[in-house]
Amino acid sequence: MNTICPKECKLKMNENDNIELIDIREAFEYEFSNIGCKHIPMQTFLDNANDLDPKKTYVLMCKTGQRASALANLLKCEKGYKNIQVMEGGITGWQQKNDPSLIIE
Repeated sequence: MNTICPKECKLKMNENDNIELIDIREAFEYEFSNIGCKHIPMQTFLDNANDLDPKKTYVLMCKTGQRASALANLLKCEKGYKNIQVMEGGITGWQQKNDPSLIIE
């Protein structure tokens, strides 16, 4: 599984428009706290997977990284996506590495 640390993810997003962060948490989680990235809940993600650009790199994020890892494996195995990464620690990792003011609980 390809992972990326939150600091590196933020740097790459600032430098490169060919990487996109997608929050796969449930709607209530996203509404409570988010960092303004695209939101596609895990339960509907596969229905929307055909809309992904295979030339882009996608970083999946959930709360801690477990759901994102499971979904990334599914996308690689069933849909053949190669450019899927998982943010280490999810939004919790983002808070710890990039934005301590972010409230996630």
